Amino acid sequence: MVAMLVFVLAACGGHPKGVLTPVADTAPDSSRVNMLITTTRSRSENPGEMYSGERALAPTFVDMTVSIPSDTVRKAGEVAWPKKLPPNPATDFATLKADDLDMAGAKSWLSASVRKSPDKSVFVFVHGFNNRFEDSVYRFAQIVHDSGVHSAPILITWPSRGSLLAYGYDRESTNYTRNALENLFQYLYRDPEVKEVSILAHSMGNWLALEALRQMAIRNGELPAKFKNVMLAAPDVDVDVFRQQIADMGEKHPNFTLFVSRDDRALAVSRRVWGDVSRLGAIDPEQAPFKKELADNKITVIDLTKIKAGDSLNHGKFAELPEIVRLIGSRISDGQTLTDSRVGLGDQILVATTGTAAAVGNAAGLVLAAPVAVVDQNTRDNYADHLGSSAARTNRAATASGCDPTRPTTPGCNR
Repeated sequence: MVAMLVFVLAACGGHPKGVLTPVADTAPDSSRVNMLITTTRSRSENPGEMYSGERALAPTFVDMTVSIPSDTVRKAGEVAWPKKLPPNPATDFATLKADDLDMAGAKSWLSASVRKSPDKSVFVFVHGFNNRFEDSVYRFAQIVHDSGVHSAPILITWPSRGSLLAYGYDRESTNYTRNALENLFQYLYRDPEVKEVSILAHSMGNWLALEALRQMAIRNGELPAKFKNVMLAAPDVDVDVFRQQIADMGEKHPNFTLFVSRDDRALAVSRRVWGDVSRLGAIDPEQAPFKKELADNKITVIDLTKIKAGDSLNHGKFAELPEIVRLIGSRISDGQTLTDSRVGLGDQILVATTGTAAAVGNAAGLVLAAPVAVVDQNTRDNYADHLGSSAARTNRAATASGCDPTRPTTPGCNR
């Protein structure tokens, strides 16, 4: 059985890196999704990745067009990752355009796209924990295409390192991005061409979205009426903190739709990390005090606990229900998942054995993950990234103490 497991895992590699390098539009039957991307990530050294999981000093903008193959070669709800480079637009998701924009260019894109929208609306997506840049781009393109929304699509992608081993870093990255997201919301509020704003947030991205809305409400005295719908999918948010966030937004808050699942394994781990306080996405909406509080705040709840999962962590089940069709479009199909990407076998074993994601990312966590990294591509990629970031942190600390990492016998290294 062990030999078979090693063989299967060795044969199941991840998709190629650098998939965002633009290619020629060679598939006339494919669909195209044009989106505005705003990110607080820093540039990647690999042009085909565009952005890394590290933090930039200021937000940047991208005008991105993604080609999606026809429904005859792709199951609705799936991202058709290329198996080799360059991608083939006839069979794969492929990038056709990836143009950097300055602030003026981003405003021009928004104005032109909103004018094309039948209801002059904007659709904002905030991805969750454990997403690399290309994951968030292609997943959002899939959502826009499969849902059939006609709003101007805006992707908010924050600095996630794309690994279960980086839970703490990802969480702080959402805090790092709050002001940037609020600034975007404020601009959408002031833009007279924008008549309606809808927001979909997943997992840890809910914390970012809720905090930005809360800040905006406090700063402005209330939230604008054009912020109509906020969809909270598997929110990794402390229920006690959520109570305060809703209260701070005031009575005129948007229409909230909450997707919960009590068997969400990712949120179960998060609960242990955060002191055994319930996570909003895993509550029982029929139990006190949640039932009354949800009703008082007019929050619509869709309980997905009994629905068969589309991913191993039960963290993306909300997208399998037809209710999502009425919320973000007309053609989203059963089977779609918004699971956090690249969950390697080693990552899952590590979380299961330590019982907490907060303890990983240190030397002990890397030692535990090492054996599985030999045979599992996803774990191998995540493991290599963390070895690199751990080495960089060690070198920075050593240099600060007066140690030259290239000469370990210097006095500072002894300290």
